[in-house]
Amino acid sequence: MNWEVVIGLEVHAGLSTKSKIFCSCSTVFGGEPNTQVCPVCSGMPGALPKLNRAVVEFAVKLGLVLGCKIAETCKFDRKNYFYPDLPKAYQVSQFYAPVCRGGGLEIEAGGGSKVIGIRQIHMEEDAGKLIHEPAGGTFMDFNRCGVPLLEIVSEPDFRSAGEVVAYLERLRETLLYLEICDCKMQEGSLRCDVNLSVRRPGEALGVRSEIKNLNSFKAVARAIESESARQVELLEGGGRVLQETRRWDDDRGLSFAMRSKENAQDYRYFPEPDLLPVVVDAGWLECIQKSLPELASEKRARYTADFAISREEAVFLTSHKNISDLFESLCVQSGEPAESAHLISGSVMQLMNSAGVLPEALSVDAGKLSYLIAQVLGGKINRASYKEVVAAVFTDGVDPAAYIAERGLLMQSDGGAALAAAQSVIDAHPGDVADYRAGKEKVFGFLMGQLMKKLGGSGNPALAKETLKGLLDR
Repeated sequence: MNWEVVIGLEVHAGLSTKSKIFCSCSTVFGGEPNTQVCPVCSGMPGALPKLNRAVVEFAVKLGLVLGCKIAETCKFDRKNYFYPDLPKAYQVSQFYAPVCRGGGLEIEAGGGSKVIGIRQIHMEEDAGKLIHEPAGGTFMDFNRCGVPLLEIVSEPDFRSAGEVVAYLERLRETLLYLEICDCKMQEGSLRCDVNLSVRRPGEALGVRSEIKNLNSFKAVARAIESESARQVELLEGGGRVLQETRRWDDDRGLSFAMRSKENAQDYRYFPEPDLLPVVVDAGWLECIQKSLPELASEKRARYTADFAISREEAVFLTSHKNISDLFESLCVQSGEPAESAHLISGSVMQLMNSAGVLPEALSVDAGKLSYLIAQVLGGKINRASYKEVVAAVFTDGVDPAAYIAERGLLMQSDGGAALAAAQSVIDAHPGDVADYRAGKEKVFGFLMGQLMKKLGGSGNPALAKETLKGLLDR
């Protein structure tokens, strides 16, 4: 009998607020260690927290999009545990009355669609960071203490690594379009813990392990495959799975036990005495609802309907908000949505892949690309030159008009030059000419290529084709 994998996720999204959740310290990543701290986030006795209103609004935005029930009143609790990166020896979180409950996120995986249930979304503060030096010694950086987090807790509805990755991609997309999290896993602003168990189909849930230190979606998939195989092997060998937290080592492709897995009672949750309950009244909720932006799924539907572009192009154009913003700006400036879509999903995507540019780092002037679209559609430059100048704009930010002028890329429509070049090609390839005239029309592509090479980058393809065909068919 086969084994079934049962997975639930805890995703921590670091919010893109300017200040921390309970104080005014900056949340900017990369500051000098321990320079973005104050008595509140460093846990000094007597320091009192003050809730950042934007954190609540961000939580409600996500809850509304995911179809959650928004609590009219939510409260904060203290989660008590000791670890060197937690100077207060407790974390302010939400346990008894979180801001959002229920809801779900639809994914596409395994050839079909599926809704993954959301158990709850709650607000909490982040802990600090331990820096382990290769030469020995561990240092503590408390800059991250108090950075606002949303913890999105799913139901145990996943049955494969593919479903988990599809969910994470869709959740990241949602967070980006809501502009509440930059989702940079390399900076720790999107983190994922996997709770995994295995069972025989139809049996009760098995003992679960929690896997941490997952810093990419590929690492998540590899960890799930490895941990499920480990548990199956253990059970089939007569052993038992321990409820524990395990650390994933992606370089070695293995997980290692860190500690026994805590239960809620181990954290001794109790109501946070220094914070009042948060009331989300009908007026505030309506205001947040009206501020919700158009999401990626809505953009995909609009792009295919209004711009008549393919679903594949629409999926790429909405894969990251940065790409979608570029596309929409280019559409407005050029007035050519179809050509804009082809340009971004074609040449720009290829250039991004070649240069290793991530979508969040994409920076290219839409005005310059719009100018180039006008030039190629207006018959001023040919497609080869168009592609060349797009690459120069992407890589070096050149002025496209100056670049075209300096390299003489404007198309020449001199009929005499085209006629002379075409005759030269015909004279140089008598065998291919004979094949064409004998009915082998595919040879025309070769001859056309030779003619464009002879005319150089400024050759007018339409004029060249007409001239060559005229001579061949004479």
